Amino acid sequence: MLLPTFLATIPDHRRFQGRLYSWEHLLLFSILAILSDATSYRKIQRFIEARLSQLNALCGLRWKRAPAHTAIRHALRGVDPAAVEVAFRGHAAMWDGPRDGLSGVALDGKTPRGSFDRCQDQKALQVLSALATDRTWILGHVLIDAAGKSHAIPAAQPLIDALGLAGRLFTLDALHCSIEQPCRRALASLLRRAFFFTSSCLKSL
Repeated sequence: MLLPTFLATIPDHRRFQGRLYSWEHLLLFSILAILSDATSYRKIQRFIEARLSQLNALCGLRWKRAPAHTAIRHALRGVDPAAVEVAFRGHAAMWDGPRDGLSGVALDGKTPRGSFDRCQDQKALQVLSALATDRTWILGHVLIDAAGKSHAIPAAQPLIDALGLAGRLFTLDALHCSIEQPCRRALASLLRRAFFFTSSCLKSL
């Protein structure tokens, strides 16, 4: 399993005395718990606790008990989101590997379920993702608001450059071909390095 190798590159903010559980495996098990619909720190703890023997066998560990939910909370709340994205991009790039000829990459924006918070006056997050279409592998994400962008069009261009995807065959929705958008010139420059095809795009180009 190679994912823990990349998770280990994420800076561990815990004090040395508080590092009873290996950092990369604590992150890995938390991710597995969240993917299994764990929606709280206590549920992450219960997930690890219920599968501790299997997780130990999978990763060659000797954990005697699951971390307390308070330890999980402290670990996850201090994680740098940018470092997590870098780790996952590196893992995805390794599996994506070098390509011969054109290969498809789909870029699409989504609003994650439950990402809004009325109590904190936080609106729903918008995430732009790049997906390798032939392997259904997500190559990277960017939070549209965090990138200082108001919509997906200007966020797509730096994401493509950051992932080093020049020379790939891209698909985007028709919004990216709007002639009213002020970033039209930048998009035209990007078109010289890649191809964009949707039925609506072909009509407007």
